[in-house]
Amino acid sequence: MFIDIACSQKRKYNQNAYGDFFASNRFPNMNRVVAVLSDGLGSGIKANILACMTSTMLLKFMENNSDIEKSCEVIMNSLPVCKVRGISYSTFSAIDCYDDGKAKIVEEGNPDFIWIRNNEVLKPEYQTIQSKDFKNRKMKVYNITLEKGDRIIFCSDGATQVAMGSKQYPLGLERSGLIKIILNKLNNESDISSKDLSDYLVKQIQYIAPNKELKDDTSILSLYCRDPRESLIFTGPPFHNEKDNYWANTFINFKGKKAISGGTTANIISRELNIPVKSHMSLSMGKLPGLSKMEGVDIVCEGILTLTKTLEYLESGKCENNAAKVLMDFMLDSDVIQFLVGAQMNKAHYDPNLPIEIEIRKNVIKKIALVLEEKYLKKVNVQFI
Repeated sequence: MFIDIACSQKRKYNQNAYGDFFASNRFPNMNRVVAVLSDGLGSGIKANILACMTSTMLLKFMENNSDIEKSCEVIMNSLPVCKVRGISYSTFSAIDCYDDGKAKIVEEGNPDFIWIRNNEVLKPEYQTIQSKDFKNRKMKVYNITLEKGDRIIFCSDGATQVAMGSKQYPLGLERSGLIKIILNKLNNESDISSKDLSDYLVKQIQYIAPNKELKDDTSILSLYCRDPRESLIFTGPPFHNEKDNYWANTFINFKGKKAISGGTTANIISRELNIPVKSHMSLSMGKLPGLSKMEGVDIVCEGILTLTKTLEYLESGKCENNAAKVLMDFMLDSDVIQFLVGAQMNKAHYDPNLPIEIEIRKNVIKKIALVLEEKYLKKVNVQFI
């Protein structure tokens, strides 16, 4: 089971900084993902700093395998109190979840999380831990087991309190109103990704706000338990020519989505499997070489130039409409990404005076793998052949 996780956010109207902060990490070797959503008091830079501090501290505790419950209790008792409002400088929701479904959730101050299974909202039991130092602070601790198809939604109070005081929503949207929007969307798109769902919910909340101007920072953190979407990207000729047929068959028999990056690589697979490569000028986009077509393969594109531009897009989040964007979208639509990277020397990209470890193609692939894991929480495996 794969835990698909994403967070979408909107700033308070007229603010340049987010007052909420989201932090997460995935541990592929442990089949584990941890995430924290913190809401800083007020808005703007000060709230951002407080929320960032809370989220990053909690994440570090959990990354070091500290017990999530004890870690959250330390944070709860450490957060300062606003002298004017008499409340904590930040609130938080944290989850530590494994691919087998075992999960622990801890909340302090944020709206109660929403757990949906088969279009029904579950009401899990929880333990309450009262702060020893602050009477008005208490944590809710949940130990739950998730199943395939389950959804978990966390939010900051900007989502549940939107439009408070308006004629239609005198008490704000509230948790019950958010649940109705979620269930309605899931009824129409049962397999919607966490990213698309969180994006949709934030947009709907902004539509509800008077004049579409949010009076508080709004964040939606979404988790979806499902089968992993796997993909394989083959780039570069194999080191041993005599194994071309083996690797070509390994590639074409892969059960998930498939992409080829590199003209030489495409020609090897075409030759070994007798599948023609067809170029299509209509697929030429921007300054990069265009896409080609091959039966049984989802994407066929140029090699190092396209990979380098894809890395740039992944790092910046900004892109143009070209082959690199197509390849980036291919990666982001996958959960588990495998790279087959040929280790044969490429005279066009290789300096013989440098060790093979920093050959351009390999270096770019390693960087792509790192950003996919750290920024996009993908599971990535790179195999040099």
